[in-house]
Amino acid sequence: MKLALRKARLIVHLLHGMWTVATRFPRATAAQREALNRAWSLKMLRLCGMRLVVHNDSARLDAGALVVANHISWIDIYVINAWRPTPFVSKAEIRQWPVVGWLAQQLGTVFIQREKRSDAKRIMHELSDRLSAGELMCVFPEGTTSDGLTLLPFHANMFQAAVSAGSPVQPLCLMYEDAQGRQSTAPAYIGELSLGESLDALLRGGPLTAHVYVGEALAPGADRRSLAAQAEQTIGAALRSLQGTTMGASAAAAPLESAPVAKASAAEAGRSQASQDIQDAQAGTLIDGVDQQGRSA
Repeated sequence: MKLALRKARLIVHLLHGMWTVATRFPRATAAQREALNRAWSLKMLRLCGMRLVVHNDSARLDAGALVVANHISWIDIYVINAWRPTPFVSKAEIRQWPVVGWLAQQLGTVFIQREKRSDAKRIMHELSDRLSAGELMCVFPEGTTSDGLTLLPFHANMFQAAVSAGSPVQPLCLMYEDAQGRQSTAPAYIGELSLGESLDALLRGGPLTAHVYVGEALAPGADRRSLAAQAEQTIGAALRSLQGTTMGASAAAAPLESAPVAKASAAEAGRSQASQDIQDAQAGTLIDGVDQQGRSA
C-alpha cells in the first residue's frame, strides 16, 4: 500500500477517535471507555503495520500502580494502551499537537512543563493523589526517547508519587522487532526527526512486532532513588532478555485473550458494542502472550 494512502487512513482513524471520545465517552462507563480506548489503539497499531506481543502478562496490576516504561517513540503510548489503557504523564508540547493533543487531554493525560521545577512538584502531588484513589498512571522516567537499544538513566522525581501514595510500581519494557527477527529502531523518535519523518520511518520499517514485557511489581519503599534504580534494573534486564531470547518467539506464541470488557455493571448493549470494537481491532492486530522464558504460554 502506498505511503500516502496509509497516512490518509491514519488521519481518518485519528478523526474517528475524536468522534468516539466526543460522542460515546460521555455515555460510557469507565470499563466501556477503557475497552473503546484499547480497541482504537489496537487498530492504530494495525494501520501502522504492527502487531503486539505481551510477555509475563500475569504480573499485570490493574489499579493503584505507577507504571514506568522505557521510551522509544510516540507510538509507545498506543502500544501500552493496546495492552492496557493507562493515563500518561507527557510533555506539555503534546497538548498543542493537532488531534493527538486533544485526544491525549480527553484521555486523562497529565501534561508537565519540564523546564519548570515547580511544575514537577505539582505533577508529583497530582500523581500521588490519583494513585491513592486507585488509579493507574504511566510515566517514562528516562525523560526523553532513545533508539531503544539501551536504557537512558532514570530520573527519580516521579517515583516520589508512588512513595508518597504507598503504591506499587509496575515496570514495563518496550522493544520493537522487524520482520527478520532483529530489533528495529525504525519507530525511534529521536534527534532532529520531525513527527512526520518519524511516521514515515515507522511505516517504511514494517511489518513490526511491538514487544511488551510486564515486570513484577516493586514495593514503593521509602526512597524514590532506590525505587528508580530498582525499576531501571528490572527494565534493563527485561530488555536484555528480549534482545537475546525472544526474537522469532512471537510467531509461535498463543493468542492472548482480551481482558474483560466490562467489570462494572453496564447496559448489555454497551458491553456488546465495546466487545465488538475489540474483536474488530484484533482481527488485524495479533496479540500474543509468552511467558518469561519466551515460550508459548
